[in-house]
Amino acid sequence: MSELNHVVPRVSADVLEEVDIACLRLPDGKVWVGYGPFTEVADAPDGPAFYVNDFELGDGRPWKIPARMEVLEKGDEFLVQSEEELNVVWRALEPEWFEMVFRRIRKEVVARRLKKMVPVLTELGVRQSGRMSDLLGRALRAPEGLWAYGRVQGDEGFAGATPELLLKVEGGQLETMALAGTASPVDGGGFVSDTKEIEEHELVAGFIESALSGLGLGVVERGPREVSDASGLTHFRTQLRVTLEERPDLGALVRLLHPTPAVGCLPRDEGNLTQLMEYRKQLHAPGFFGAPFGLKTPDGFYAVVAIRGLGWRGDEVSMPSGCGIVGGSVFDHEWRELRQKRETVSRMLGV
Repeated sequence: MSELNHVVPRVSADVLEEVDIACLRLPDGKVWVGYGPFTEVADAPDGPAFYVNDFELGDGRPWKIPARMEVLEKGDEFLVQSEEELNVVWRALEPEWFEMVFRRIRKEVVARRLKKMVPVLTELGVRQSGRMSDLLGRALRAPEGLWAYGRVQGDEGFAGATPELLLKVEGGQLETMALAGTASPVDGGGFVSDTKEIEEHELVAGFIESALSGLGLGVVERGPREVSDASGLTHFRTQLRVTLEERPDLGALVRLLHPTPAVGCLPRDEGNLTQLMEYRKQLHAPGFFGAPFGLKTPDGFYAVVAIRGLGWRGDEVSMPSGCGIVGGSVFDHEWRELRQKRETVSRMLGV
């Protein structure tokens, strides 16, 4: 059983390199930090725990119970940055592989065998100096409105700050969102009437509404399509809510929704998922990207979609970004969107 403390520590970067750690910042600004060794179990435990899995949900024991859990009032109380500046040298991107994947997906969409798929382009780099674990502290100081997340295991890990909530369960209510359709703020008012972005968003919202309706628990409350600004990018967002049974199977709810078409494909059948995984492999997408990352507390369960982040293993660093391909997609537009997303992450994490 984990020990829960409301203590504000200041963890040094030197110590962080040696430990197994997970953290999530909630909208109230508080940061839950779990320290290993973690006990891994298949089903949600009674006490606090993290939910950590890869995009394919390949971990049969995704619930990670920390040996010790601490709650911090804010993210900048978590980590003392190392003195050496973090420097990553990025390799030049070659668009040929992504363009080939783009054209294959769009061909399937035009032929009406597919409605949407989200390939992931990954920029690769090599750490020259500094500590990758510094990214955890930087993510926890991301702007309000983002869910900061991270996991470090020795010399590998990932960290980021995502605008996308997969699901929140509190007081018998499940809340989720469709977050799809992307533009830069400089694109102006044209975004709200962009038929391609609206189509992409509505496919995601419709999938989530249908999935929640399939639970048979009553009417799904679906809010209006809104415009949401998140750390330099603009998205469409639709909130959805449904009343749950008294003790829902949290793992089953994650599997019900993940992957939504915001990061996956539609229809979400075995053939399309297999093809999506193959494209992710070809384009070097790290397993954490787009995967559910969650936290169970005494008050509820919160699972986010792990986007807008970086992953690393030793000195090798990856910066993934995804884009939704639908009937109205144009290669140059999607290539620009991918760059904008990576630039947002680079500014936020200082790399």
